[in-house]
Amino acid sequence: MSRTSRRTFAALAASAAAVLALSACASSTGGEGSSGGDVTLSYAIWDENQKPAMEDIAAAFEEENPNVTIDIQVTPYKEYFTKLQTAATGGSAADVFWMNGPNFPLYASNGQLAPLDDAGVDAADYPQGLIDLYTFDGKLYGAPKDFDTVALWYNKELFDAAGVDYPTAGWTWDDFTAAAAALTDPAKGQFGVAASQYGQENYYNSIAQAGGEVISADGTESGYGSPEALAGIELWTDLIEAGSSPTAQQMTDTNPEDFFLSGKVAMFQNGSWAAIAYGDNAEIADKVNVAPLPEGPEGNQSVIHGVGNVANAKSSHPAEAQAFAAFASGEKAAQIQAESGTVIPAFNGTQQAWVDALPQYDLQVYIDALDTAVPYPVSKNTSAWTSIESEVLSQVWSGAVAPEAGLKDLAEQMQTALDAEQE
Repeated sequence: MSRTSRRTFAALAASAAAVLALSACASSTGGEGSSGGDVTLSYAIWDENQKPAMEDIAAAFEEENPNVTIDIQVTPYKEYFTKLQTAATGGSAADVFWMNGPNFPLYASNGQLAPLDDAGVDAADYPQGLIDLYTFDGKLYGAPKDFDTVALWYNKELFDAAGVDYPTAGWTWDDFTAAAAALTDPAKGQFGVAASQYGQENYYNSIAQAGGEVISADGTESGYGSPEALAGIELWTDLIEAGSSPTAQQMTDTNPEDFFLSGKVAMFQNGSWAAIAYGDNAEIADKVNVAPLPEGPEGNQSVIHGVGNVANAKSSHPAEAQAFAAFASGEKAAQIQAESGTVIPAFNGTQQAWVDALPQYDLQVYIDALDTAVPYPVSKNTSAWTSIESEVLSQVWSGAVAPEAGLKDLAEQMQTALDAEQE
């Protein structure tokens, strides 16, 4: 995904109402088997940065299947799932489209996706966590396309000027917070870190590093009521309180990443998708590098997530759609993605080409993060509780509500939403 596509999943388009709308959708042009003759498949994606690689993948598929033409359709992430929901409800969704973990259960459970078990996708070719993410009721509906983990980006010039050692493997939370303080210079409007209210990049990781969880593995129990979750949240709110980070209001007025890009923030946790963007940014390309996340009480766990290619169960060309979804996540496609440097391909054994594509950065840290990675938290209707999460934590980040009280409230409201999913 692009950076704009992955800040958080708090604004997911899926909702309880969408579940009903999708399940009620009966209009379709689907059928069984190959349609024969010339076929045009629509392929919906959300990242303009990845379009060139997707065009190369489409061309490779077309070469092997000369009767098929792939029409790539790019919709910005902030509009993507709203548009997809509307199209799926009307029976006009793309033949093949990108899917993410939080939205996947909604579409799989309402018959919108075609199974890929018999389309040439071998589960052994992918990290198990991604296979699990795109499996529903024992069937694989998503072919893992890529994955992302999280690491710590830092501005070498700001570290050098402050006389602070660069972050390394084994850095602890204490090292992290001490460096953030040392790198903060109010006279220059400079901060050590951007303690943004971002789940995937920040507090989902620190909650795991403290030994807690956002949601239980089966997606039925909130983890926000635990002391470990509180510790994971307070890592960030304490940085704001100490003045080592811009305030919540400042990070509302100015995108937190923009502080880092402009040299006003020395450290910024970000996903692997950031590498290509930073490498292409002339203002910071030579000033930054990346290191492993700092370790909490239980380690330096990173959240792992990945995009899946899915086939529309209502496609007019179901066989071709399933074949392309599988191909677009296969080894040849993975090599194309890796060499572009845009994302880490999910296909096992192809990740090194992604690391090698940007040798100026220590990108191996993103691959090494797989060893202790934890899954992105999802449930059957993830947006039912992420909206609550966003609202409550915004009050915590602003200081209007104390973290302990806020998390108690969040745990209770989230549990009510999760209980409703089981009814």
